[in-house]
Amino acid sequence: MRSFLKPGLKGRTYAQQKAFWGFLYVLPWLLGFIFFFLVPLLTSLRYSFSSIEAKSSGIMVTFSGWKNYVDALTVNTSFNRMLTEAVVNMAVNVPLIVIFSLFLAVLLNQKFVGRSAARSIFFLPVILASGVIMSLESTSLVQAINAESGSSGILSGFGSFELSRMMLQAGVNETIVDYLTGAVDRIYQIVSQSGVQILIFLAGIQTISPQLYEASKIEGATGYEAFWKITFPMVSPLILVNMIYTIIDSFSRNSLTELIRDTGFVNFNFGLSSAMAWIYFAAIIIILSISTYLVSRKVFYHE
Repeated sequence: MRSFLKPGLKGRTYAQQKAFWGFLYVLPWLLGFIFFFLVPLLTSLRYSFSSIEAKSSGIMVTFSGWKNYVDALTVNTSFNRMLTEAVVNMAVNVPLIVIFSLFLAVLLNQKFVGRSAARSIFFLPVILASGVIMSLESTSLVQAINAESGSSGILSGFGSFELSRMMLQAGVNETIVDYLTGAVDRIYQIVSQSGVQILIFLAGIQTISPQLYEASKIEGATGYEAFWKITFPMVSPLILVNMIYTIIDSFSRNSLTELIRDTGFVNFNFGLSSAMAWIYFAAIIIILSISTYLVSRKVFYHE
């Protein structure tokens, strides 16, 4: 195997080779960050501590300290409300999306007639959410579809009410009932945001050696036991990846990003807009750090 390695890698250990190829893999992103993203990022940080005015002589940037941050958290009440809604929606949607994606990936990995078509159907919402399709939101056709979905929302609300009543009568904890009925009400949102995660889980499941499942059958393991003892541990690194992706994706699709953009490019208050963006960025980093720390401790890596 060593004969196939490049001459520069022959004298390195396996860990050093992995580090080298990992660095080479992220190098395009690193170069893009340095040359295209670093300067705007630092400029935004500077603007968040400044008062910006456009005059005939040019843009005047005056240091104002923490004023923009105080205004974002105390004066602009919409920011606090939208930030809280974004965090709550993330906490509710991310576990549902990851669990739903894993469940669908396991089902779509089975052999049945029309498997390719079924996979395409579940990935279709990702295509429909592309920029070209989203630009049709203002058309009468999409408005008519949204009007029709309003009536279906009433029906789904009635269904979740019945589900809630039955579970409460069965003695299920009220917190669990509220969470599950909320999942029923969010089913369209969950399905529409699960396409990429399903593909990632499918790719991971297909890399699991079939010999593991054959050995489990010989030992008398059921499908349920094979899932929890083989499939789930082997795809646990992808659970972490999908969790991080879903958290970032949920934070990039809400009304708070529109508020930050409109504050800067409609109201031309770039200082306040930058402060809002950095508060939002800090909240995302904190949530990602806590989530990654908790989940990564349970991840199984098969060498």
